[in-house]
Amino acid sequence: MNIVLVEPEIPQNTGNIARTCAVTGSTLHLVRPLGFSIDDRYLKRAGLDYWHLLDINYYDSFYELRQKFSKNTFYYVTTKGTRFYTDVRYNPEDFLVFGKETGGLPREILEQNPTYCIRIPMINDVRSLNLSNSVAIVLYEAWRQTGFRDGT
Repeated sequence: MNIVLVEPEIPQNTGNIARTCAVTGSTLHLVRPLGFSIDDRYLKRAGLDYWHLLDINYYDSFYELRQKFSKNTFYYVTTKGTRFYTDVRYNPEDFLVFGKETGGLPREILEQNPTYCIRIPMINDVRSLNLSNSVAIVLYEAWRQTGFRDGT
């Protein structure tokens, strides 16, 4: 699987997501600008000693990433999605796209891809889950559907 973080802001979240990607064999794609330095000690601490297991790629814009993988399916995880993340049938080459902690994904991305916007169910009157928790929830469902490929 492929995890995309569009303009992540909190190094600890990105570090936790990096660790989750490493243990699932997923590729992490980071779209700039990042709200921290990749040398940030909090980023490194959250990822622990998994950095050498991680396939990580950087892009200057989301459109650069989208153009490079134009044949792949992208799912946009947002509180504004109309389908639950469990209603999707994932493939191992799919991209799961998450926005920054304070604002989510840019409106134009969501408006251009309404049928691929998915959400995690939550009770009313709450804003959202933590980014690293959201990634783990959706990624593990996608990985489960694909037979926990390469997992033991």
